Amino acid sequence: MESSLFNRLQATLLAVATASLIVLAVLNLRQERQFQQPDDGVWWREVAGGLEAERVLPGMPGQRAGIQAHDLLTEVNAGHADTIIVHLSDLERTLYRTGSYGQADYTITRDGIPLDAPVKVIPVPLDRSLGQAQRVIGLIYLAIGIYVLFRRWTAPRATHFYLFCLVSFALFTLKYTGELDALDWTVLWSNVLAECLQPALFLHFALSFPEERFKQIRRVWLLPLVYAPGAAMLGLWLWTIGTRQATGLLLHRLNQTATAYDAAFYVLAALLFLRSYSRADSPLLRQQLKWVTRGTLLAVLPFTFFYAVPYLLDLHPPTLLTNIAGLSLVFLPLTFSWAIVRYRLMDTDLIFKRGVAYTLATGLLLGVYFGAIALIAVFVRHGLPQAAQEWGLGISFVAFAMIFDPLKRRIQGWVDKAFDRHRYDYRKALVEFGRGLSSETDLQALLGSIVEQLPRTLLVARVAVFMTGASGRLRLAASHGLPAEIGAAPNRSGPDALALGFLDFDQAVDHSHIFLENAQAAVHLPPDEQLTAALLDLNYYLPCRVQDGSDARTIAVIGLGRTIGGDFLSSEDVELLESLASYIGIALQNASLYARLQVKIAEFERLKEFNENIVESINVGILALDLEDRIESWNAQMEAMYALSRAEAIGQELSSVFPEEFIDALEGFRNEQGVHHLYKFRLTTRAGEQRTANIAIAPLLSRDFVSVGRIILVDDITERVSLEAQLAQTDKLSSIGLLAAGVAHEINTPLAVISSYAQMLSKQLRGDERLGPILDKIIQQSFRAAEIANGLLNFSRTSTTEFRETNLNQVIRDTLSLLEHQFKTAQIVVDLNLAEELPAIHGNSGKLQQVFLNLLLNAKEAMPGGGSLRVATQVNGHVEALIADSGSGIAPEHLKRIYDPFFTTKTTPKPGDRRGTGLGLSVSYGIIQEHAGKIHVESAVGAGTTFHLEFPLLRKSVHV
Repeated sequence: MESSLFNRLQATLLAVATASLIVLAVLNLRQERQFQQPDDGVWWREVAGGLEAERVLPGMPGQRAGIQAHDLLTEVNAGHADTIIVHLSDLERTLYRTGSYGQADYTITRDGIPLDAPVKVIPVPLDRSLGQAQRVIGLIYLAIGIYVLFRRWTAPRATHFYLFCLVSFALFTLKYTGELDALDWTVLWSNVLAECLQPALFLHFALSFPEERFKQIRRVWLLPLVYAPGAAMLGLWLWTIGTRQATGLLLHRLNQTATAYDAAFYVLAALLFLRSYSRADSPLLRQQLKWVTRGTLLAVLPFTFFYAVPYLLDLHPPTLLTNIAGLSLVFLPLTFSWAIVRYRLMDTDLIFKRGVAYTLATGLLLGVYFGAIALIAVFVRHGLPQAAQEWGLGISFVAFAMIFDPLKRRIQGWVDKAFDRHRYDYRKALVEFGRGLSSETDLQALLGSIVEQLPRTLLVARVAVFMTGASGRLRLAASHGLPAEIGAAPNRSGPDALALGFLDFDQAVDHSHIFLENAQAAVHLPPDEQLTAALLDLNYYLPCRVQDGSDARTIAVIGLGRTIGGDFLSSEDVELLESLASYIGIALQNASLYARLQVKIAEFERLKEFNENIVESINVGILALDLEDRIESWNAQMEAMYALSRAEAIGQELSSVFPEEFIDALEGFRNEQGVHHLYKFRLTTRAGEQRTANIAIAPLLSRDFVSVGRIILVDDITERVSLEAQLAQTDKLSSIGLLAAGVAHEINTPLAVISSYAQMLSKQLRGDERLGPILDKIIQQSFRAAEIANGLLNFSRTSTTEFRETNLNQVIRDTLSLLEHQFKTAQIVVDLNLAEELPAIHGNSGKLQQVFLNLLLNAKEAMPGGGSLRVATQVNGHVEALIADSGSGIAPEHLKRIYDPFFTTKTTPKPGDRRGTGLGLSVSYGIIQEHAGKIHVESAVGAGTTFHLEFPLLRKSVHV
């Protein structure tokens, strides 16, 4: 929590400081444009009696007016006011009052003799081109600092480096104009503070980079000692301005002190880098510090010897040389910015190359910029009003911004080619090779491509690829340039096996690679691993990791030796390989998984086909629903049962497929746990067919036992229910048959006695009008009782009638001929539609005629007012007969009982009709069962009744 608060506070302070300095720099530049400091082009030195001309710049107002070196300036007349000149500040105040392009009369003493006439000097604006160049350097410092900070905020010393760049930005960008108002004083003190801090920050950076020396020395006084000279410089400025009179000599001495301070700290920092480089105890560390030290020396030495030393000794080397020496400090941010971003550095010739590229680009652009400024200045002075100068400068800045990036890129490419030569194109090829690795799915071909491409691209002598085997241990999978005994037996076991335990990157996931400076003397490894490292003679080992959930897993290791020339790889090469290792790891994993995936796919397809065959072959309808009751699965049995294809059913809502009563039944179980059943549920299909099914509803669970839907099993038991009903009917008839046999046996004898005696009495009392009708009724009812008893005997008697080949059409025609007269009398139209060439059945024509007679008479009695009667036969895997009338129909509550013995609805027959016995359909049902057939009825009240009779086809014997 405290660290987070500190980071936020630090970021806020840096942001405020950066924004404040940028605003101050913009205001300073604007004030400089508005206030032109006049300059006479003479370097004056304070002496007794006035100012002595130390140097007269060629082409400047002083030279044009005739001032010579060693002339003594004693008085200046500007605007009819004479000013005695004692200090340099007197001259500057006078020139400020005169302004640029005004006239000032100098009173000059030459060789001790005053000149007769004053020298007329017309001051011009001070040449600020060097200051503008320094502003560009300051902007470079700021841009690089911001880039480094945003690129690697958490990197060691990144904040320190940014603070160094920010202070350098203030040092090179803020220039006081001489107007000395509040803004100018703020600029002055900001510049002084930056000048005091910048060398100390750079030395502090040198002490901390590349390793923290404060922790090693453990002396708390070292850090204050680094910043003490800067604090002393700031105190000196405060004391001087607060107590001393402003003179040119005093300002010169302060500038000399500041320059000495800068040069001393710069040189000390360079010596620290040089010392770290010389004391590096490994080739890798020396390679890291080689170009960092050289880059620092390239910046510090020109500044020290061609700018600081001459200035301290009051020497006057050529202006161009001192300007170039001052601008050489731009190497510092350019060199170290890349080091901070990479920090591990590897060999930092890359840093130097970047520094060279940026420096060359900056130098070229500065040349273009100064050339453009010079041309604009000439153009403005001779042909344009002064206001146009600002437009010219603005255009220069725009052009500078536009051409910097493409020019820098072009120079970067030139430098890369100059430093890398033949390796430049190979690196590009390696990047393309890494991107195309995933397209190769054959593991051996992929390994061969890797060990072939890497040596050719990086010019290394040895390459090896180690892969994790089934046991989890690394094995040598492919190699290039290794000794023959290793390449011949890469998978040796036992005492001769390669000890590759030091390549266990999974135990140290923070290691991006392993570097062995001397593979022949890896003393930090166990003895067996030392032998393996010496035998392999590889210097770099890079893990090929793949992401396994939240962890990274190493599936292979790439080993590389030195280059063919015996050099180590550069940091760019190693970083490129680290990036490439991830591509190689993914490619190797893909290739390994691809083969296993093919096996798994084949196994999965087989299991899938097996499971689908089970689901499709089972004689139960299966459908699966998601949580929104949409159909996800629909097997073949459901297709047959519900007359709806799988393609039509998948994706539909359950309510759009099944009837409302089924949906309501399922809704009752929605919030209940477990498996639920609906027994003998009446299900209406989309075709309107009534089916009876046992339905089971169970939750569909995932591996985590989370409900993802429901599964419904529909067992169509329509045929089973029908068979059960027939079986029950058969059992019932069997029982009744036994009862009928007993009843018939017991009743026939008393009925015969009653009938005989009644007939005898009837003959004796034939003329008796009172008793004769009574005896007739007794005789009539006894005959009816005998008829019933005989019917029961016929129903219960086991027939021994012979079954033979029977033509069902002929049986129907014979039966209709018996009833033809009755149908005409009852006004019933018969529609006879018998199939031609109807196959014969195995049956008894007499019993079948009794069946059709009962059905036709029932149809006639159901149409008392006449109607239509349709009789038809057809072949549909069996022989089927159909009898359909247009009568009154059968009530639904009676349909289940029509085959019960003695059940009749003719309890009150109409005149001319007979009273039903309730045995006609029962006897017919028994005859149909005797013929191994089926009978079922369809009826609706007021719409008629249809009887379907089915008989199996006759199976004829085949004689061989």
